[in-house]
Amino acid sequence: MQSNGSSVLESSETRIKNRAGKYLTFQLAREEYGIGVLHVREIMALQPITAVPQTPADVKGVINLRGRVIPVTDLRIKFGLPETQHTPRTSIVVVQLDNDAVQVGVIVDEVSEVVNLQQADIQDTPDFGRDISVPYLLGMAKVKGTVKILLDINRVLDASELKTIKTLLEEQEITI
Repeated sequence: MQSNGSSVLESSETRIKNRAGKYLTFQLAREEYGIGVLHVREIMALQPITAVPQTPADVKGVINLRGRVIPVTDLRIKFGLPETQHTPRTSIVVVQLDNDAVQVGVIVDEVSEVVNLQQADIQDTPDFGRDISVPYLLGMAKVKGTVKILLDINRVLDASELKTIKTLLEEQEITI
């Protein structure tokens, strides 16, 4: 039987080993971010979004994706970055979360590319000090002389927020 300390260590090591793979990279406020391609379901141009009252500021509303109502969140606002005017390159990346079949659209400034990262390309997130917690960061990737911030999309998009949005949609009988 293993002690609790060793199982936590193994869990951390497993998470680190699982960081290698393909990532869709995109820009937000001139910084490069990446999410695992296994979470990406679709990339689309920005389209009209139906606003939903009483949702968090980062939740812009919902879209109709082939008959499914998908909530859309703006990652700039979620990360506390300044809002900006959308451009023709602004996109919605539809992602699927691990914990269930929830799909969410995330607004990004521009989709860049898909990169294949080896474990050697990825470093742990630095300690920012002052009790700053960033559990949604998987690590930092060095690619062609630049740093890309790797996101754990399951931690970026809070499941309880998504359930609240789903409940609001049902209560308001929103159709788009």
